[in-house]
Amino acid sequence: MLTRRHFISTTAALFSTPITGAMAQTSPNSSWAAWDAQVTPANYNPATSNPWGLHPRFLPQVVETNRNLPAGNLHVDAVARYIYYTQGDGSALRYGVAIAKGNLYEPGTYAIRRKAKWPRWTPTPEMIQRDPGTYAQHADGMPGGPSNPLGSRAFYLYEGGRDTHLRIHGSPYPSSIGGRASSGCVRMVMAHIIGLYDKVSPGATAYLYRPETYVSASS
Repeated sequence: MLTRRHFISTTAALFSTPITGAMAQTSPNSSWAAWDAQVTPANYNPATSNPWGLHPRFLPQVVETNRNLPAGNLHVDAVARYIYYTQGDGSALRYGVAIAKGNLYEPGTYAIRRKAKWPRWTPTPEMIQRDPGTYAQHADGMPGGPSNPLGSRAFYLYEGGRDTHLRIHGSPYPSSIGGRASSGCVRMVMAHIIGLYDKVSPGATAYLYRPETYVSASS
């Protein structure tokens, strides 16, 4: 549960308690469908399936919105480690996420100009400079697949016409959910973002809220 103080300044002021479970979707493409099946638990129920050992609060849930929020946008609570998709009927889908390490997290308001299934991944020059031992070998990019760092789906965040190289994406490291782990992106469980993917349209807005302005939350 979020603390009472957390309601003052975090996205808890926008979203309330869970009311039901979320729904999942799969890709119709035959080659991607095999990978989707590989990363989606058998007899998958988004609200209860948890082979990843996540804290139960990070499983997909439908929650009430506490304000009249436009439908179709994403809101990232960097303290509680949630992402919300607003549905326009007074509810939102909530999922657990991991955010970037240290000062690599970049709060702001972004436009989702592109989205992709099983995308190719290329580390940025800054990532290669910071950790050449890990990233230099992939300077020419890595094809999509279950071991690709962008995972099953990705939303590409832009400021105006500029690609920020920030992504909201699936991750092959589900144990990172709830923590700080990435080089700038927001991570989701691959099965979770598969269910979210078709709901989010290019042109939607992604709000990444500033963690340092929030009071800590407890589980």
